Amino acid sequence: MLLAVTIWKPHSLAKPHADQLDLRIGDKVRSTVEINGVPEGTEGKVILANGFNWQRYRVQFNNGPEVGDLDGRQLQPIGRAAKRIEKRSKKAAT
Repeated sequence: MLLAVTIWKPHSLAKPHADQLDLRIGDKVRSTVEINGVPEGTEGKVILANGFNWQRYRVQFNNGPEVGDLDGRQLQPIGRAAKRIEKRSKKAAT
């Protein structure tokens, strides 16, 4: 059974700092640590990106749980998100 998930538009001032993970709503991620009911390596999708001083994300994981207040310490971008972030970091380095 699929549940409808509300997608929230991020606040216009919610921008990550240079040392923070920059994800968008809909980006695919993988957990890098075990999180409340989510084993390490579980994939999911970002459903909320917010924060001013601390950019954090709410993720709907493929095994069911929806977990908030996650950042680069618990998440790794995968797929298109990883490619976009890698491209942006290479561009910033030049």
